[in-house]
Amino acid sequence: MQRVRNKGGGKRVTVNDTSVVAAPTPREGGESSPPSPAQLARRTAWRTRVWLLGLTVAAVLSVVAGVSLGAVGIPFDDVVRVVGHHLFLVPEEQTWSAPRDSIIWEVRLPRVLLALLVGAGLAICGMALQGMVRNMLADPFLLGVNSGASTGAAAAILFGFSLGIGEHVLPTSAFAGALAASLLVYGIARTGGRVTSVRLLLAGVTVGYALQATTSFLIFASDSAEGARSVMFWLLGSLSLAEWGSPLALVAVVVLLTVVLLTLSGRQLDALAIGDETALTLGVSPEKFRTTLLVLVALCIGVLVAASGSIGFVGLVVPHLARRAVGSAHVRALPVAALMGGILLIWADIAARTVLAPQEIPIGIITSLIGAPFLLILVRRMHASSAA
Repeated sequence: MQRVRNKGGGKRVTVNDTSVVAAPTPREGGESSPPSPAQLARRTAWRTRVWLLGLTVAAVLSVVAGVSLGAVGIPFDDVVRVVGHHLFLVPEEQTWSAPRDSIIWEVRLPRVLLALLVGAGLAICGMALQGMVRNMLADPFLLGVNSGASTGAAAAILFGFSLGIGEHVLPTSAFAGALAASLLVYGIARTGGRVTSVRLLLAGVTVGYALQATTSFLIFASDSAEGARSVMFWLLGSLSLAEWGSPLALVAVVVLLTVVLLTLSGRQLDALAIGDETALTLGVSPEKFRTTLLVLVALCIGVLVAASGSIGFVGLVVPHLARRAVGSAHVRALPVAALMGGILLIWADIAARTVLAPQEIPIGIITSLIGAPFLLILVRRMHASSAA
């Protein structure tokens, strides 16, 4: 028997004048073969679990920090004791002052929780829209829903359209405007009998600009300087209306429902992000699924904007960070994006309350300062990759 090393790395073995090639041996220098698809899947799943666990811990710590930090600083242990007392009656006796209890439980905690929910909702809606229209620069305001909510809120503030609903007139009017804008975008996009990504994009941009002009006209036509100032502050985003009650509960239910539904539809969203032909091949109807996504995203954005005003760039920045962390599969990226968005908005709100304390900066200014440089970096990377 004669052994001769083959060029491919295996051994050529000659037995009874018959030549065969044995399995290749490991390459010199310790080089190993590339990992199998199963190994890659296990590594990705492990990385996703690590990210989810780390982000969950970071979210809890951010909530505590958001309640503690502000114009009046409160020690962390006081925050933990007050929250524990209200939730679990631990400790049973109240050893802190009533004003401190009110600041923590009645003012700051609802606001921080609203920031967590709004950030999560904007992030997942942005990721869904980017997959739906196959445009990495898309964000939740692309479809004109934000502009519709702004128009409704401006009309309520400037002209006192109370509608008999008292103190809830602002969020209700904003949601009504968002719903009307969504229906208008869908109607325009469906002209011709089919809803496509390009039609949705063009219809959203068109309706958005028209409603922005309408909002500006309402501000110009109003005789109330204080009302115009309130509208401008609301248009830049604010969490100051947060309180315990049905509005916060509604935001929580809508955001959690949206996260669950989008995550369960992750594989269909992956197929749609690749292309309509691929989606059809995999048994997904692009038009029906795109319409369902539009309704779900519009509902979520309408509720979020009604609760917090216009907050930009969260839905643009966070999806890219989530994809870099755990990959582009929506089943993994959506929960990670939700946690990242909530954490980002909590710290943006902390900055808004503390930078010029006791004066509060609209939170939309903070998120824009964060998002604008990120957008420039993203555009440069896209240009470099296309040139290569």
